[in-house]
Amino acid sequence: MTMLLSACSPEAVEKSPAKAEEAKEAPTRSASGNELIECAIGGAQWFLRECEVEKGTADDGARILIVRHPDGGFRRFTVLTDGRGLEPADGAEQAQADLVDGRLDIRVADDRYRFPATVKAHAPGE
Repeated sequence: MTMLLSACSPEAVEKSPAKAEEAKEAPTRSASGNELIECAIGGAQWFLRECEVEKGTADDGARILIVRHPDGGFRRFTVLTDGRGLEPADGAEQAQADLVDGRLDIRVADDRYRFPATVKAHAPGE
């Protein structure tokens, strides 16, 4: 008796400067309608628009964002209402945040994300 075995695995994705440039022109919505953002996961050098962002609400009413990585991993962020942006909703790792060219760049451990940002002007007297 002869048996044929096969396995499916995702094809390796080339992560290069050319792919990073293509990411800037990539669709901004996933097939499910969620926003796609640029990310560099696991210490990757180049950003690609391949992380899907789901919006939700935590049990305490706080707004959360769930960022799904292309490898199946994810990270949850709490949306801060004090103008600081986002912070990790889970785990002990702290986020580093920078406002760069109208976007919020977040780094948590070896993962980096580029979120669109709206900068609000300070109210008079602040």
